[in-house]
Amino acid sequence: MRRTRNHSHWSRSTSSVPKGYLRSQVLKLLDERPMSGAEIIREMEDKTSMRWKPSPGSVYPLLSWLLDSGYTKELSDSEAGVRRYELTKEGKMFFQEEEQRRELHKGERFFGQQFEEWDGPIPEEARQLVDSWRKMRRAGYELRRRIRDNYSDSLAKEATKLVDDFTEKISRLSEKEKL
Repeated sequence: MRRTRNHSHWSRSTSSVPKGYLRSQVLKLLDERPMSGAEIIREMEDKTSMRWKPSPGSVYPLLSWLLDSGYTKELSDSEAGVRRYELTKEGKMFFQEEEQRRELHKGERFFGQQFEEWDGPIPEEARQLVDSWRKMRRAGYELRRRIRDNYSDSLAKEATKLVDDFTEKISRLSEKEKL
């Protein structure tokens, strides 16, 4: 029996996460208080309003690297079986450098980036827009797969026109809001 992947879970993985996002967020969390890997994962999921949950396979190697690099230390008073980490003096300096670097690139946006705009709970009024945007992305992935697997000139031309029209309307809407 062939297993199918749950696309919504896949889109919640690192596909639209900018490089360095997890590291900067882990440093930020550890700057606030000592945490375990599991606590970091839960906090990231909460912080992104359940839109993204980092995998243990990305969090724990990062924590090991931070520990090996001297940016964190393991707390000795951790509960049995729970490792909590806190930033060292070097880690706090590294975090500050990361924040400065992030500030330099603040105006840059990545297609599909869903985290920087709302770093916390999504305003209730914007939930419908976020849901619509997510549906549009899924439909785009499906159409791209359809065109790739069974190419059709007419379908490609129709899709191009639709995307161009959409882009023009969104651009006009964005310009209208700037006035």
